[in-house]
Amino acid sequence: MLLFPQHHQQYTSINGFRCFFFIHKNPNFFPSLLIPATTIRHSKSLSITSSSIHHNQTAMNKIEEDDDDENNTKLNPLEIHRKHNSKSTSFLLKRLYPQHPEEEDGDEDEEEEEGMSEDEKVKLLELSLVRRKTPQFPGSIYLPQSSPPTTTTSTPPLHRLFRDVDIEEDDEMLMKALEIRRKVTSEILKEALRNGKFSITYSTNLVSYLPDYIDYVMIEAASMKSLPEFLHSTFNSRAKTFIQNSNVVSLIRWLKHNSLTYPQIGKLMCMSCENLEAIKELVQWLKGIYVKGEALGVVLVKAGKNVLGRSLEELDDSMDYLERNGVRKEWMGFVVSRCPRVLSYTPEEIISRVSFFRDMGINKRDFGTMVFGCPRAFGYSSLEEMRSKVNYLKEFGLTEEEVGKLLAFKPQLMSCSIEERWKPLVKYLYYLGVRRDGMRRILTLKPMVFCVDLESTIAPKVRFLQDIGIREDAVGGVLVKFPSFLTYSLYKKIRPVVIFLLTKAGVTRKDIGKVIALGPELMGCSIVDKLEVNVKYFLSLGIPLRCLGEMIADFPMLLRYNIEVLRPKYRYLRRTMVRPLQDIIEFPRFFSYSLDGKIIPRHKLLIENRVNFKLRNMLAISDEEFNRRVEDAVERRRIFESGLAVENPLSSDPQHKDSGTEGSQVDSGYRQDGEVPRPSQSPV
Repeated sequence: MLLFPQHHQQYTSINGFRCFFFIHKNPNFFPSLLIPATTIRHSKSLSITSSSIHHNQTAMNKIEEDDDDENNTKLNPLEIHRKHNSKSTSFLLKRLYPQHPEEEDGDEDEEEEEGMSEDEKVKLLELSLVRRKTPQFPGSIYLPQSSPPTTTTSTPPLHRLFRDVDIEEDDEMLMKALEIRRKVTSEILKEALRNGKFSITYSTNLVSYLPDYIDYVMIEAASMKSLPEFLHSTFNSRAKTFIQNSNVVSLIRWLKHNSLTYPQIGKLMCMSCENLEAIKELVQWLKGIYVKGEALGVVLVKAGKNVLGRSLEELDDSMDYLERNGVRKEWMGFVVSRCPRVLSYTPEEIISRVSFFRDMGINKRDFGTMVFGCPRAFGYSSLEEMRSKVNYLKEFGLTEEEVGKLLAFKPQLMSCSIEERWKPLVKYLYYLGVRRDGMRRILTLKPMVFCVDLESTIAPKVRFLQDIGIREDAVGGVLVKFPSFLTYSLYKKIRPVVIFLLTKAGVTRKDIGKVIALGPELMGCSIVDKLEVNVKYFLSLGIPLRCLGEMIADFPMLLRYNIEVLRPKYRYLRRTMVRPLQDIIEFPRFFSYSLDGKIIPRHKLLIENRVNFKLRNMLAISDEEFNRRVEDAVERRRIFESGLAVENPLSSDPQHKDSGTEGSQVDSGYRQDGEVPRPSQSPV
């Protein structure tokens, strides 16, 4: 046995052989190996040094002779065959027998590979993808670079490990490998954000919204391998270098300072991976047209991917053309904030859209206010959809100019769908008895009806009208008479008014349907400012609550007049006309006629002709009918007076008394209407 100074001696046993390993402290010195013939006798040995790259043929012959002798000898029954160092044995045999074919050793390796589970194969795949580097985050595993398949390694080569799997399984393993590399890139980006003074939570949340940018970093880091300066660098170092050179951390800080949330930042970076500076330029341009605060992120995200590729000159041309057609510059920020899709249109598309509205007779001023009032009407739908909506509105009997005025007044119509909104509403109104003229009236008076939801807004109010006693054939007339009823809140506006009429105004449950059918405009009146004030005024005149309810049932509009209009008419009725309170209880429509235009002139005509009519016969007729009735009354009075004059000298006393009584009644009636006595007290 040979001994060397400054060596550490170690021995082990390989299949019955006892081997001595001398480990030198010098790493350049290969340890000597002494192999005895058997474990019992140590007569022969072999020394292997680092200078023997290819083993001596003589030594090999000795080993073969020793093997033959051992095969001829009988084995000791107490000998223990140890196989827990099989890997060391295979390593030794490969060194000692290089002339043996690789297939013999390959069979054993293949058997070993076939016994591996899928999880072990995945772990080997993960280990092969990780480069040698100092661990930088918890759980990192870095191993030396794997050797080529031709050299002897402790783990089987990957190309042999997965050579028998199917194509689908191969793709699955590639996807797993890609996911591992993606996780490594994500951790590198998180570390860069943390170094940029971002919190751990913010960095984690932001990276979760950057899947496309992570893939872009992976691709760029892999392509950097072709550069000479990065030829021998690891993937981690290349990815870190790319992130630093792209200045992505400073861009994220600037976007966060401008009120962009991390989901918005993530979407923008994924949309413009190759040109991150375009995001900053576009944000600065938006701030120049008065887009402020949180609207910046909303506009950038909803404007579309192609807006980041547009030049600022094209955007300026589009905004200038809108400004020349009535949209003020200070309105641009609001318009773009409400409809970011405007930025995605080219100048030619902007011109065609403006011409579409201007050709319907909308002037610049109305066009500017229309775009400002509803930007979605201008930029949300396509030109084909807008043309189809205009043609559909024309089917109600409207001309193109009337449609233009309608859109200028209520541009929200252009943002409604024909199939989902308009056609179901038209069918429903037709079922209620509303024909085309009625629909046209609803459309012109209250276009918002065609913009609300049918199931949740219109149908419940129609059912409410039916529940309070309005006939089904009269519901359509109520809607045509007062279309705004369909836009009021059922629980905040309509029901409180009905409850007030039943409890405070004296209207009975039997008459409430009649009141709403005759005067649906009451639903639009304020209870505190209008209805309650009028009810208190009429009660102060001495009208009983029950009679007031009957007056409202006969003439519901009585509660809609202002007190300043009611007071002069009542004063004239009581002081000048000297009529009792019962007259206005019987005819509450008296307050609906003009005092100077109808009441006073007709009252003077009655005084001049010494006749007296009830309020209904005095006011509820036309001028021709009124004049005819006055002439008939005068003629009857003349005939009556002439008859009395003929019969007066020839008649007896009883007849004269009877005629005098009739004449006094006529004359007293005239005096009651003609004279102006002062009442003792007046409630006004």
